[in-house]
Amino acid sequence: MTRYAPADYLDLTQTEHAALFEGVEQVWEVLDRITSYLQFRLKPAIHGTLRGTPFIDGPVFIGEGTVVEPGACIQGPAWIGKKCRIGHGAYIRGGLITGDGCVLGNSCEFKNALLFNEAKIPHYSYVGDSVLGHKAHLGAGAILSNFRLDGGSISVRTDSGAVPTGRRKFGAIVGDGAEIGCQAVINPGSLLGRGSLVYPLTNWGGVLRPGACAKMPQAWGVQHGG
Repeated sequence: MTRYAPADYLDLTQTEHAALFEGVEQVWEVLDRITSYLQFRLKPAIHGTLRGTPFIDGPVFIGEGTVVEPGACIQGPAWIGKKCRIGHGAYIRGGLITGDGCVLGNSCEFKNALLFNEAKIPHYSYVGDSVLGHKAHLGAGAILSNFRLDGGSISVRTDSGAVPTGRRKFGAIVGDGAEIGCQAVINPGSLLGRGSLVYPLTNWGGVLRPGACAKMPQAWGVQHGG
């Protein structure tokens, strides 16, 4: 079986939670560890600034310099790093770990996810059962879909065949510095290499090589009638 190691996609020096990856062979295996990691290591505390009336419930840690805007909802367990911004209407519904300098923007939803330092999801996105690397960025309305319509087990589609993950919920591994354009949909079980680019409006799934681009034919240019 082809091996997709964490270090192929993620700079483990850009998270204080690198212990999550000890012994991990396939990078998506880390998703099974987030809940137990938080259960045993999270020490709830609020060191950041809460503006207005955000809703916070359950075990939550918020680092120094982080600002939580009015109307945000944080349901623990959640571990949020330093100097982050949690926007108005952001919905965190358990099992979230972020690094420092992250942006979790207005009307975005997060669930069972790991964000490395300076990952930015500023507007209207869904991030479920996914990992975003250092300085990964999602444009407005980008969706990391984590569930098949038929409810079946998710596999990673590769040129040499499907690689079973054994998971019913798995969104994407978004490598360091990868960019996903506005309104793009990333299908379940996708792996995006470092510095890769998914154009706006693209519906994409599979394994994207480091530095490669993915786009729908109609995403750019002018269509001419016959």
